Amino acid sequence: MLPLHDDNPTTLRPVVTIGLMAFCIVVFLYQASLSPLGDARLTLAAGVVPARLFGAGNPFDLLTLVTCQYLHGGFLHLGGNLLYLWIFGNNVEDALGHRRFFLFYTVCGVVASLVHAASDPASTVPLIGASGAISGVLGAYLLLYPRARVLVWIGIFIVRLPAFIVLGLWFAFQVGAIVLGGGGSVAWGAHVGGFVAGLLLIIPMRRRGMTLWQPAQPRAPVVQRTRARSRVPVSGGTPPSPPPRRRGPWG
Repeated sequence: MLPLHDDNPTTLRPVVTIGLMAFCIVVFLYQASLSPLGDARLTLAAGVVPARLFGAGNPFDLLTLVTCQYLHGGFLHLGGNLLYLWIFGNNVEDALGHRRFFLFYTVCGVVASLVHAASDPASTVPLIGASGAISGVLGAYLLLYPRARVLVWIGIFIVRLPAFIVLGLWFAFQVGAIVLGGGGSVAWGAHVGGFVAGLLLIIPMRRRGMTLWQPAQPRAPVVQRTRARSRVPVSGGTPPSPPPRRRGPWG
């Protein structure tokens, strides 16, 4: 199930959401310009390595909880994260305001990385990606706009579903992967940790007057333009004369 768009309008220009996306793209282009060895060194230096984070390492290792959020392992990794951020981030930014949204996003990413690292503190595999922070955005969106309609692609179908179904199934999939022992290259624990952090943080951090569980916004009506036609009376009479032609500015 892949989300494509939501029917949830905003009142603020999502400058932070756009800025985060742009910065991730710039960093990814820089990664792509490096040799495989250079990219591996960057990932090891700026990614979260649990064994190094919980060991007697360099204080810089704490900064990797933030720097890891802007590195990605490939185009699909980057594209999937940015798609979710673009669809759901603008509305959460609208609910928080620009500065608090950036803080919220960063803290969710930090919590997600810590949860991942705590699940396997001896791991030497670096964690990178924005998915932990974006998972926090999804959690906040679920509490704020559970009934907002989201356009999703399911197999050969494109349908609109309430956000609580889309995001609820997403979260259930992450938890299910952990229960079934899903591993591989996906940090399932980071997704769950970031999502729960978003659920908790959106309550105290949202703007004053911004309520939870908001109703779905009505979709804008489609306006169809039709060409006016002069009609001749059916019962006879003289047809109306056409309006005088207006001359253009050229004379």
